[in-house]
Amino acid sequence: MKNKAFFLLASALLMVGSGCTNVKPWQRGTLADYTMRADRDPLGTAQAEHIWFSREEASGGRGVGGGGCGCN
Repeated sequence: MKNKAFFLLASALLMVGSGCTNVKPWQRGTLADYTMRADRDPLGTAQAEHIWFSREEASGGRGVGGGGCGCN
């Protein structure tokens, strides 16, 4: 039990310690590259929309909360 608690604590510290970083102004151009965009693949976006529609029985709604149940 003690070993498991140590592993969980070490994992949590690693995640918290490596999650944030400062970005220098000259590095922002790399992060703003076209390849970093989530919508750069129109076919992948269309497939994700189709899967979302099939599961949730809803059309659109990618940018808003709620699901196909109408409980926004």
